[in-house]
Amino acid sequence: MTEAVLELKETVAVPFEQARAMPPSVYTSEEFLEKELAGIFSKDWYCVGRASSLSKPGNYVTLELANQPIIVLRDSQSELRAMSNVCLHRMSTLLEGRGSTRSIVCPYHAWTYNLDGSLRGAPAMTMNKDFCKGHYALPQVRCEEWLGWVFVTLNSNASPVATQLARVEELVGDYNMASYTETFFETHLWDTNWKVLAENFMESYHLPVCHAGTIGGLSKLEEMVCPPGEEAFNYHTILKDESLKIALAHPENDRLQGERRRMTYLLAIYPSLMITLTPGYFWYLSLHPSGVGQVRINFGGGMSPEYVNDPDAQAHFAQLKTLLDDVNIEDRGCTEKVYRGLCSQAAKPGHLSHLERPNYDFACYINKRIQEIA
Repeated sequence: MTEAVLELKETVAVPFEQARAMPPSVYTSEEFLEKELAGIFSKDWYCVGRASSLSKPGNYVTLELANQPIIVLRDSQSELRAMSNVCLHRMSTLLEGRGSTRSIVCPYHAWTYNLDGSLRGAPAMTMNKDFCKGHYALPQVRCEEWLGWVFVTLNSNASPVATQLARVEELVGDYNMASYTETFFETHLWDTNWKVLAENFMESYHLPVCHAGTIGGLSKLEEMVCPPGEEAFNYHTILKDESLKIALAHPENDRLQGERRRMTYLLAIYPSLMITLTPGYFWYLSLHPSGVGQVRINFGGGMSPEYVNDPDAQAHFAQLKTLLDDVNIEDRGCTEKVYRGLCSQAAKPGHLSHLERPNYDFACYINKRIQEIA
């Protein structure tokens, strides 16, 4: 075992009440990152984003999951599917970014694939006696939709998303997350380790300090609840007041009752989907490492149906987006500082607060996955 693997194992061997943060080596070791790609991102379900962004035939998004180029699209039968994004001729990648297309055309020699991955045409191949168009089809990748989210996995043995996340549905079923509409989507690249940003989301202990200029004054530490994590996710909750009305249930929302009309769930679905779900809006991060010191971020969000249909919807959204952008600037500063500190020879993990229970559970999840391949 590598030093980082052993240090992490020792970290999670103690009960939470005595726990420390993960050791610097798990954030800075290239060998540990390779184990994460093999034991986590190659094995678990990874969130691509919202199904509503792939609502029409031909809508697609591309990604790299554990160094594997993938296309996720809505096919001509309106079914979601995922497949390899590598041409079967000379192995160029095919599509880039997000968009809409009627077919998948290789940018190198124009081999053309249908939206189900089958080969439609290949120019100047008639003189190769062994070539048969019907023998070519892009390899398929497992793809599932759950509560409006799209997930893919490279693992043919992974249990269904709905099975793994049944407990999440029990917790927030009355929010009807599938009906929330995505109103923005962006991609970012930050100079920090992916786990630093994930952990930053998982705990609200930092809110009064890191977010002093935005939401810090709205964050009451005494009202934060951090239950023990589950096998596939962890979460904590915060109660919001009327200073940000869009965070509260709309008057026309009859699904939520009592305190739940102002309750925010911060869901961390392993390995790297972070969802802030309020009665009025949601936002999310889907993270993937880009080396030990960088993280690729899919950042999106939107509103519950009641706010989307409200006459003041655009005003509500503008207020929300401005706030989230400002919060992101603060988070980037904090998480990049943490990574720079982790790279110091003086870096040494301290004890965790009771408000950092999700971080301990995340460390246990990481350790379990790494031990399975160690």
